[in-house]
Amino acid sequence: MMSGKTGADLRYMRLALSLARRGLGRVWPNPAVGCVIVRDDRIVGRGWTQPGGRPHAEPVALAQAGAAAKGATAYVTLEPCAHHGKTPPCAEALIAAGVSRVVCALGDPDPRVDGGGFEKLRAAGIEVETGLCETDARADQAGFLSRVTRGRPMLTLKLASSFDGRIATASGESQWITGPEARRHVHAMRASHDAVMVGAGTARDDDPSLTVRGLGVDHQPVRVVLSRHLDLPLDSQLAHTAREVPLWICHGRRAAPELISAWEGIGATLIEVDEAQAALDPASVLSALGERGLTRVYCEGGGGLAASLLVADMVDNLVGYGAGLAIGAEGRPSLAAMGLSRLAEAPRFDLVECRDIGGDVLHRWTRRTKD
Repeated sequence: MMSGKTGADLRYMRLALSLARRGLGRVWPNPAVGCVIVRDDRIVGRGWTQPGGRPHAEPVALAQAGAAAKGATAYVTLEPCAHHGKTPPCAEALIAAGVSRVVCALGDPDPRVDGGGFEKLRAAGIEVETGLCETDARADQAGFLSRVTRGRPMLTLKLASSFDGRIATASGESQWITGPEARRHVHAMRASHDAVMVGAGTARDDDPSLTVRGLGVDHQPVRVVLSRHLDLPLDSQLAHTAREVPLWICHGRRAAPELISAWEGIGATLIEVDEAQAALDPASVLSALGERGLTRVYCEGGGGLAASLLVADMVDNLVGYGAGLAIGAEGRPSLAAMGLSRLAEAPRFDLVECRDIGGDVLHRWTRRTKD
């Protein structure tokens, strides 16, 4: 546990956390980790997990520090790995560099690590302190932790709606309910997730590209579409860009072989999942995405998919964008029917942020912990 917490320790760990966040959406299936190496109250090395998950944060920071790492303190946001994978263990790299102290925010529950990194460091005579900024680190690592402990990625559900909870007019017009600032925020959210997910109805009605635009980023999330029968238009933006930006389509067992061949032929990845009640089973979908390495998924609807995920208790975070216009009961609701008869059955979330965003309202919620 953390014993001698100081203002300097907090400052350096917060820097390590900020560095780690640079990897969100870019390093799956690995965690996004930050590392700061300090000697004589001077930063001699900084690193974060690089795109694709390698190299890890610690060797990047150690390479920058060089000989100055000897006798230094390393601030790391997640327990250094202890196993040999595609890269040597980070715990061994810290030992070889001669650091004298490691301050870590959070242990790694991966069975290949799970305390083993700390044991290696302590056995080498390195002072190890844990738990500094653990709450922040746990929030940042929510996707990685979810995949390791639950076998599925963290899921964030986004809804952009009118004041009366509508996502489109009766004719389907939805561009644009919210303003440019809110839409820019949506692109930033896409960029910080491994994948963007929509249902077949949204893919057909909106013909989206589901890419990150206007932010100058050099990476794109995986596009995931749920289509039970694989009856998606082959002349859509998604189809035309399937070889340029990864496109994964989850479908049922009865999808026509000719459609499977057609989509695979243009570069899409097809994933067969289980069905439940005449729809794709949300748990099966997320399990399949977790098996393929995804840790953070950003779902943008539509109403049917959003409702099914909520009913299946698969939603970890809600992000809402509320606009100051009213569409009326004839408009399309943000959520399809959920089959609830009592308020006690409704999924509950806790508010973590609410603010103005260009004239609209941004509100973020997180899954309420069950007693």
